[in-house]
Amino acid sequence: MPKIYSKPGESGKSWLDNDTVAAWFFLAPALILLGIFIIWPIIYLFCLSFTTGIFTSTGTRWVGLNNYWRLLLNQDFWQVILNTIYFTVATVIPSLIIPLGLAVLLNQALPLRGLLRSAYFLPSIISLVAAGLGFRWLFQNDGTVNTLLDAIAIKPIPWLSSTVWAMPVLIILSIWKQLGFNMVVFLAGLQTIPSSRYEAAELDGANAWQQFWHITLPGLQSTLVFAIVTTMIFTLRSFEQVYVMTGGGPLNSTNVLVYYIYQEAFGQFDFSYAAAAATVLLAVTLVLVYLQLQTWREEG
Repeated sequence: MPKIYSKPGESGKSWLDNDTVAAWFFLAPALILLGIFIIWPIIYLFCLSFTTGIFTSTGTRWVGLNNYWRLLLNQDFWQVILNTIYFTVATVIPSLIIPLGLAVLLNQALPLRGLLRSAYFLPSIISLVAAGLGFRWLFQNDGTVNTLLDAIAIKPIPWLSSTVWAMPVLIILSIWKQLGFNMVVFLAGLQTIPSSRYEAAELDGANAWQQFWHITLPGLQSTLVFAIVTTMIFTLRSFEQVYVMTGGGPLNSTNVLVYYIYQEAFGQFDFSYAAAAATVLLAVTLVLVYLQLQTWREEG
């Protein structure tokens, strides 16, 4: 029989002492909700990807890897993958560099620093649907952006109906939306770097760039990992801006993986095929996060 309580003087600690029981008791509600709303849906999604039929337990049949073969042989899927890679890389890099620069700038003693911080953070609290509608109005054929271009003798651009320019508009919106959150994250990280390091560097004759490269960046290592992971997840799950602004067009040029899953599931009602695509998205996300955390652990 296992020991339920540890007696004073006994070496080691019981696996079921009062503290452990209390910890499991308080964790139980969160673990139950986690299991119902996250773990079980992921398990069901994975199982659904190996079936076909209507979206009920009695109307499905096992088809093995057939849905994954359909993905591999579908040219539209590979175009969506390329679109997703382009969208992710072009969004994540500026979404880290620009907020980092702003955070370093706004960490200095500047006039109206608090007001500027609030202004840059404002996009983060705006609904992505509302932001998408606003950007669609700005970039429509007779919108404000083309009006400004026409005023400086530049031919208006069909932003949202062009296979070349539609994706950059989505990228600009995504960068703008993520900018404030990452800036606040970097500002919090900058507060943890002792000012004595910069003072010592100044005494040694280090210029601003040398201080940034040798003090600021190493001091923000953990913060950078957090910002990279959250920005990557935000970008990979992008849906609202595509739904509101382009609908995946023109000619599938702005269709990213999450919107593709939505189209297959609720447009074509091919839930099993959509589950296979969602499983691929989950696997890619987990691999990227794992690699980033491994890099952080090795460097740390």
